Amino acid sequence: MPQAVKWMDGTDGVLELIDQRRLPGEFITLLVRDTRRLHEAIRTLAVRGAPAIGVAAAYGPVLALQSLGANATTVDGLKAIVEACDFLATSRPTAVNLFWALDRIRHKAQKVCQHPQLTLGELHEAILAEANAIRAEDIEMCRAIGRHGEALIREGAGVLTHCNAGALATAGQGTALSVMFEAQKKGRSFKVYADETRPLLQGARLTAWELQQAGIDVTVICDNMAGWLMKKGRIDLIITGADRIAANGDAANKIGTYSLSVLAKQHGVPFYIAAPSSTFDLSIAGGAEIPIEQRESREVTHLGGTATAPEGVAVYNPAFDVTDAQNITAIITEKGVVENPDTARIRELLTER
Repeated sequence: MPQAVKWMDGTDGVLELIDQRRLPGEFITLLVRDTRRLHEAIRTLAVRGAPAIGVAAAYGPVLALQSLGANATTVDGLKAIVEACDFLATSRPTAVNLFWALDRIRHKAQKVCQHPQLTLGELHEAILAEANAIRAEDIEMCRAIGRHGEALIREGAGVLTHCNAGALATAGQGTALSVMFEAQKKGRSFKVYADETRPLLQGARLTAWELQQAGIDVTVICDNMAGWLMKKGRIDLIITGADRIAANGDAANKIGTYSLSVLAKQHGVPFYIAAPSSTFDLSIAGGAEIPIEQRESREVTHLGGTATAPEGVAVYNPAFDVTDAQNITAIITEKGVVENPDTARIRELLTER
């Protein structure tokens, strides 16, 4: 499995990221040593996928501490951590894992700084340990999601997925793709159809690359072919990831996911979301409250540097849409599977288990 986010220890640690803008043509890693470059990596999708964004951002305050001068105090350290968290929170608005991870680091720093004899070195160790814990937990959450969902993929099934929810989108083996990897471990053969996922082709570039590397039968299709495949009976289930899930089960994911859920309902195809508990935002009642990122027009008007639309034409480019909970058959989490998700069932899963 590729490691999308990796911390490399040393005198001053460095964050290593796979530059996902260059795949599948080139496999290149970025060495990130400061929060400004990390912010740019998140904003420009060098690192992407809600869990991976959260894990990467957790190391931002560690990088901020490492940039302080030799005479810095713990007061300076706490200030640097808070400023780093606030700055990184402006990189992208939709994926709640980003804010969840930064809040966790901020709270950890405030807690350990209550000890009057704390040194700056001890603060650095505590924050690095918390970031490492977030990464380790994500790895295990990915495995657990796969184990809870693998039985949904029967021998010979046709599986459709959208965007990329694999190892490149997490610190582990993915969310939606983790279900496929675990089904493969059980010895089942099945076929995956990967939507190309316009406008940035994460399905064609990243998901197809991951599945091909794993030896799973994968076919890339244009986004507008999915409904026809369902009508032809070639899709048995759909599994996607999510970037934020509201308290009632409405789920934001890459633009085009909502359309798939409507098509799935029309054709009687089960539609599943796979996501860790860190992707749930119980402070938001429903999907209408989820902020939707708007991205630059050039992503739509150009492909590989070549213009594909008239110069100056108006462009609407939301990065995400929201799938209504009523269109979701179940949500697969590391804690279990929530069938027919609603506010009560989700709260029970996340709080009581």
